[in-house]
Order: sequence, then structure tokens, then C-alpha cells
Amino acid sequence: GCNPLAETGRSKLQNQRAVLNQQILRAVRMRAGAENLLRATTNNKVREQVLLELSFVNSNLQILKEELEGLNISVEVYQNAEETFSIPLVPLGLKETKEVDFTLPLKDFILEHYSEDSSEYEDEIADLMDLRQACRTPSRDEAGTEMLISYFLQLGFIENRFFPPTRHMGVLFTWYDSFTGVPVCQQNLLLEKASILFNTGALYTQIGTRCNRQTQTGLENAVDAFQRAAGVLSYLKETFTHTPSYDMSPAMLNVLVKMMLAQAQECAFEQISLPGIRNEFFTLVKMTQEVAKVGEVYMMVNTAMTQEPVRENIPYSWSKLVQIKSDHYRALAHYFLATILCDHELQSNDDEDQQEKAFSQLYDYVPEGLMIRTILKDKVQRKQLGKAHLRKAIVYHEEALRVCGLCKKLRNIEVLQEVLTAAHKRSLLKYAQQETEDDFLSLIQAPDILPKTEHKVETVAPQFSKVKVKDFFHRLGPLSVFSAKQRWTAPRTIHFHCETGELGFSLKGGSPVQIYCLDPVCPAASVGLKEGDYIVSVGGVDCKWLGVSEVLEKLKSMGEQPIEFEVISCQDTTASMHSKSATYSVGMQKTYSLICLAMEENKTYQAKKAPLKLPFLSWGTKNRQKAASTLCLPSAVAGSSPVKKKLSPFTLLGTESSLY
Repeated sequence: GCNPLAETGRSKLQNQRAVLNQQILRAVRMRAGAENLLRATTNNKVREQVLLELSFVNSNLQILKEELEGLNISVEVYQNAEETFSIPLVPLGLKETKEVDFTLPLKDFILEHYSEDSSEYEDEIADLMDLRQACRTPSRDEAGTEMLISYFLQLGFIENRFFPPTRHMGVLFTWYDSFTGVPVCQQNLLLEKASILFNTGALYTQIGTRCNRQTQTGLENAVDAFQRAAGVLSYLKETFTHTPSYDMSPAMLNVLVKMMLAQAQECAFEQISLPGIRNEFFTLVKMTQEVAKVGEVYMMVNTAMTQEPVRENIPYSWSKLVQIKSDHYRALAHYFLATILCDHELQSNDDEDQQEKAFSQLYDYVPEGLMIRTILKDKVQRKQLGKAHLRKAIVYHEEALRVCGLCKKLRNIEVLQEVLTAAHKRSLLKYAQQETEDDFLSLIQAPDILPKTEHKVETVAPQFSKVKVKDFFHRLGPLSVFSAKQRWTAPRTIHFHCETGELGFSLKGGSPVQIYCLDPVCPAASVGLKEGDYIVSVGGVDCKWLGVSEVLEKLKSMGEQPIEFEVISCQDTTASMHSKSATYSVGMQKTYSLICLAMEENKTYQAKKAPLKLPFLSWGTKNRQKAASTLCLPSAVAGSSPVKKKLSPFTLLGTESSLY
């Protein structure tokens, strides 16, 4: 990872994001406490004072969220340092997290579950924590994305080895929402995996915006980066369908995928127009449809951003920038088409059929009373239709400038203002050159242009197999056998003399080998060897990864000496109830962890203890049997009645995860 103390523009933004996240957390805590007090009190004077405090806290919270939105639109920090005359692209900021200490939970689990000396695995645990810490500040290049993917794959090993499905490990993961700054705290490792995937997609967007858009190679890399970002976010949406964070909700991810593909399409258009656009009939026809496609995809993104429930959390400046781009590129399409009509009259040596065929692909319909061939031949009709397209282009340009003026953040982006103003002036100049005295007779309305592209962009699925990762805890043994889902007895030492030269049992399987066809009267059976036992060491040498032939060779090498090896036996695994885990949730749908909290409230009600009050804060638990409860801030609801009906969490165990 990058040096977290480096004073780069990006690191400063991330540091500001971390500070804002903490301030938003404090404000939300204060609001939740005030709301609880408002529900509990009946004193009118206290209620008036609490309402006044609530109005202040809500105002402060709104200001903090606006500051966070300002960080999300600080696009100039992520752009390429070279001078460019292009509309900025929008990157995603990395999700912030708190440090996690795996040491005690993993060491305890190794000792308890695997019956091994946990002190021998301190280096592996330190490597895991170092990798996680490095993933908080990844470099903006291929090495950074590979590091994030390697940690994501490493989490798969960690989940299988240390996170049993029947209980929580007591490891608390805290991640902050990228758009709202609200933290989500869970003991579920899937939150960690989903957040790492989100940051991988976000890092690809930052790589894409950093590419030099003045070169073909830079634009190719930008298209590839945004396609990969869309692929990672799409994979996240399909794999983790019930994430408790707004920025990773399916609706939000759907919008982000569309926005990344739109930016990839924009870079693809810039790539084909980089050498210059020749003022030639067929070239302009192609460019008209290509730029119309860019306008169309941005229009679709803008429509998606204005839908519930994402419209409340999408940064205002993002939605306005997308609207500006949609208007700008549609205006360019009409300008190119007007140039075709005004500058390219049909000559005697031109192929009329080819021009008619190419021109007809631009329209879904032709204005009433006009025909394509007639338009191409008739100078007056060409000019009238061309001016109609110029008028429409000017309208779109003016709308883009108007929307840009409405957003303070966008007004401060100089290159955006310059691009929009230059395009508007060019259309006005073109229109002024076509003016004649009989303009008032022109009533033709320019039809919409059909978008079409020869450079279609698609999501590129993450290729996890290309990143080679070695399991940190490889020494524990093959994962197919030594996992958190299977319970084992402590290793037993089998010590016996092989007088007849026959072991009295056979071996089978891969790694580790398993006892097979055990003779019940053989010396090994008399000292405790059982059918189905796994051999984990021979003569004090670990053999979890050895095959049948290698283990037999070690046993035979002992000769006439007493044979000694260690075995383990599989225990029956009995499903137990999930531990309670409270999710930080502000106005969100009830998750499994909140149902568990409702069960706890029900027990309190039935025991007729003190009247039930919603807690302001619920911090970690005291022991391992009751897994850690995380920060819980109840949303503002009008009163809360005790739970009357007992809920059973066993109805939720059939799902992939209690929270996802």
C-alpha cells in the first residue's frame, strides 16, 4: 500500500473523508439520543428544549453531508496532471474503515478448534493484519488492484478456516458509507469482503480518471479501467444482495455500473475522435451516431439517478454533471448533423444511393412532407433542416450551461465551463453563418437522432484466477478437511510395536491420509486407533499435506522401532443458534441482527423487569458465548411497543448468511 502519511491530493481527500465520517457518527449519535429522550419524556418544557436541540443537530448533520458530497465531486484531484480540454470524469472515493485486531480471536480459535500451539502462527496473523492495513491505502495502479483482490481471496480462506456458521468470532468490522458517511458495524466477514470489492471497483475508477486522455493508449486504458470497475461493481451486486450499507445496495450499485459504462463509452468516443474529425459526409454520419450514443447512455444514467431510493443519496453534483453530459453530447450530435446538411451539398460525382442509405440511418422518422433523397438534392430543404438541427443543438447547449450554473461545485470546475462555452459559441457561429431574410418561413422541427456505435462497451468480470494467492494458514492442513465447519478431537498419539511386519490397517485418501480397513485385533487398534482417523504427524513430523505413499514410506522407515504417529477423529457437528449481532442501522430494513435484538427485548418483557427503553449505545459483549454487539442507533420512529411474538432465528439459517 501507499504511505498513509504521504501528503498527496488523494490522501488528503481520504483523510478529510475519515474526519467527516467521525463527525457524522457523533452527530447521528446525538440525534438518536435526543429522539430517545423525546419519546421517553412527557415534560413539555423538556420536549421543547429537545426539539430545539434536534433542529440544531439535523442542521449540522446536513452541513456535514454536504461537505462529504464536496469530497465526492472533487474530481480534479483524480484527473491526469497533463493539460486537457475534456469534461472531467467521476471517480468513486474509497470506503474508510477502522483497524481490526485478529490476534486474540484467531489464536484462541487455533488452540480451541485445531488443538495447535497458537503462538506458532503469530507471523501468519501479523501478515494478515499487515495486508489489511495496506489495503486501506492502495496505490492507483495494477499493483493496487491486485493487492485488494489478493486480500479478498485471502478472506475466502480466512472465512473457511476461522468463521464457523454456528457462531460469531468476536471480530468487529466497521466500514463507513461512501456517500452518507454512516458507519456499518458487524461481526459478519461478508461485510469485509463486500467492502473490499467496492474499493476495488472504486480504485479502477480512479485509475480510469488518471489516464492521459490526450493519447490513444491513455484512452484505451481508461475504457478498460471503467469496464473493469463496472464488472467488479456488477459482481458485488449479484453476489452480495442484502448489504446493510446504502452505497452497496443493489439499486445504488445498478446506478454506479451504468455510470461507469457511460464514462467508458465517453472515452471510446474520445478515442475515435482524437486524431480529428474530418469534414467529410460519411465520417460525420458515423461521428453523429457515436456521439448520440454517448448522450443516450448518460440520459439513461440520469433517469436512474432520479429514481427512488437512490436519489436521496446520490451526490447532487453527480446527477447534475450526468445531466450536463447528456445535453452536451446530444447537442454535439445535432451540430454534426447540421454540418452534414449545411456543408456537403450533393455533387454530380457523389454516390446518391450510398449517401441516402447512410443518411436514412440517422432518423427514426423524417419530418412530414420530406424525403431523404429530396433533402439531399434540394438545397433549400437541406439548409432548413440543417438550421433546425442547429437550433436544437443551441437549446441543448444552453440547457447544459444553465444546469451547470445551478450547482456551486460544478461552477468551480473551470475546464467544464470552458468546454461547454466553447461548444455553445461554435453552434451559435454556425447558425449565424446560415441566417437569411426568409428564416421566419422555416417551421421544420429537427427529428431525434438514432444513436449507434461500433465501439460497444461492456462490463469486464473480475478475473480472480489471475491473482495467485497462497493461504496464510497453509500449515493448518488442507482446507477441504481442516475448516471451521468440521470439528476434530485433539490429536491422539498412537504408539505400538509392529511385531509381524503388518500394520493392521490400510491408508486411503489424499492429504491427509485416512485409516481404512482397520483390523480390530491389531496392536494399533488396541491402543486407540479408530476406523476413519486422519494421520496428522508421523514420528513428530507433520504430514497433513502428504499422500498415502509418502506416509507409508515414513511408517516403514521406522523399521523395528516402535511406531508412533498422531491421529485426529471427526466429531459430529451439531448446529447451534447464531449469536446476536446488532447492525448500525438508520432507517434501514430490519436485518437478522435486529431480529435477534427484538428477541432479547422480548425476554426482558416476559421477565417483567424494568420498563423497556431503547438503548442509546450498545457496545461489545463480555464473553464469547454471547458474541459482540456493535453500535446500535435506532431510527426515529413514533414509539416502540414490546415484541409480543417470539421470533426464531432458525428460519433464517437456510440463507447464505444471516445478514446477506
